[in-house]
Amino acid sequence: MDSQVEIGIMIEGQEDLSWERFFKIAEAVESLGFAHLFRSDHLTPLENNQPVETLALWPSLTALAMRTSRIRFGPMVCAMTFRHPAMVAKMAASVSGLANGRLDLGLGAGWYAGEHAMFGINYPKYLKRLERLDEGAALIKHLFSGEKRSFQGKFYRLEDASNFPLPQNINIIMGGKGEKTLKVVAKHADEWNFSYQSVGLFREKSSMLNQNCEEIGRDPKEIRRSLMTPFVIGKDDTAVQTRINSHRQMFPSLPADLAGWHEAGFVGGSAGQITDQIGEFVNAGVTRFMLQHNSLDDLNSLEELANALLK
Repeated sequence: MDSQVEIGIMIEGQEDLSWERFFKIAEAVESLGFAHLFRSDHLTPLENNQPVETLALWPSLTALAMRTSRIRFGPMVCAMTFRHPAMVAKMAASVSGLANGRLDLGLGAGWYAGEHAMFGINYPKYLKRLERLDEGAALIKHLFSGEKRSFQGKFYRLEDASNFPLPQNINIIMGGKGEKTLKVVAKHADEWNFSYQSVGLFREKSSMLNQNCEEIGRDPKEIRRSLMTPFVIGKDDTAVQTRINSHRQMFPSLPADLAGWHEAGFVGGSAGQITDQIGEFVNAGVTRFMLQHNSLDDLNSLEELANALLK
């Protein structure tokens, strides 16, 4: 694998992720040589109506800063609907310092209406959420500048505000594929994350992002390209199917077999198949992979993935 390509893991923090599970996964990710560990920012399970553990985002990132020493980590992505962006900037800077500059900050508009309704959190229509993301990202970047700033927006404002300590080596990550979303990404992101789709669509959306950058006078090469997608690995068809079944215990909407997995654009199969699929995305411009680990107790799959991609 190209030395500039990073392979890491992503987990869903709302799907029965206990502290014990979280720390075991973090230890495995760090010891096996993966580059990073990202987690979601949700308040309740997405497809499971049963009561399960949900680790709050920022306490878990603080714990990760203290329990690891090498890997980068962060939220994928921090929903702007949940917190005032000034508070996000303050928490991110503090955790970044604790981790000696290993935090990356994923920012998003928020998308799951159910958790907003459940907890009484305002959930505007999509374009309003996108406006909040645009404005909130600008405010966070002001507070990361190290200067006193005033800011008067439609949703947020600052008056001679500053934020210390400053974050160390932090990158702002944004996802999304829509035309309007990619315009916000072009303005604010250090990294664009593409998720859950094929390499063909990645090429199309990456080209659109390049055009958006050129329209505002920004070099498209300034924005790193990453992929977040589920993975399954196995030494034979039976092992692969067993792991697909395990992933579907968390998310029943995932494809039921490897053919469906590949049709969806997800990474899966033997070590050789996964290496080839990763290579296709690398050739398209992806340099960071956040491979979604949905079977939280299956640490053997992480070891097999590491052997396939990191050796």
